[in-house]
Amino acid sequence: MAIVYENPKALLDVPTHYCPGCTHGIIHKLVAEVIDELGILDKTIGVAPVGCSVLAYNYFACDMFEAAHGRAPACATGIKRTNPDKVVFTYQGDGDLAAIGTAEIVHAATRGENLTGIFVNNCIYGMTGGQMAPTTLPGQVTETTPYGRDPKIAGYPIRVSEMISTLTGACYVERVSVDSVPNIIKAKKAIKKAFQNQLEGKGFSLVEVLSICPTNWGLSPSESMKWLKENMIPYYPLGVKKDNTEEVK
Repeated sequence: MAIVYENPKALLDVPTHYCPGCTHGIIHKLVAEVIDELGILDKTIGVAPVGCSVLAYNYFACDMFEAAHGRAPACATGIKRTNPDKVVFTYQGDGDLAAIGTAEIVHAATRGENLTGIFVNNCIYGMTGGQMAPTTLPGQVTETTPYGRDPKIAGYPIRVSEMISTLTGACYVERVSVDSVPNIIKAKKAIKKAFQNQLEGKGFSLVEVLSICPTNWGLSPSESMKWLKENMIPYYPLGVKKDNTEEVK
């Protein structure tokens, strides 16, 4: 009998610690499928963050490095510069990348480090109980904004992809979502392009993935998907924010 489907070799067959309905699992699978399809499992090194995906090293079959909170791009820079033949990627949430790790991602991008960044944005701090994140939407209720985020007090959400796209060193930036099958297909295509850019030495690539957090949003998974479509996508429009890969020699 012909095999029509099998789990990615780059993804380990282990129980997940993620909450029911969490889309980290989908994103993990897309990254793993890309690693398999590019045939780079034996030379890939991932850098895990602090946050819900702190245990990412338990799921990927490639070598993994655990970074201090927000420091994944800095760790990845050191790994890539000392092992230029390796394929290095970071996997970070919005609290890790856009709060304590803002400087690290900005400077890795502006230096044009030949890395691949996977940025998961669910508009909230997940692991630590649902506090406001840099990406929390105006009016969104969290543990630390019980009456909704007030921009007059807390400022406005950071559109990370748009910010990174302004940096000369960044060669490719795209925002995708995993709320539907068509968008999941587009997300995989973007992740694959980001890895291919690194293989071709084109520089820094970032893929932002809009994700859900049913537990901390206080919604069911299906309600969360609807909330993402109705609230996140209008504020964080999907699509390519920068692509100068054809210009890079």
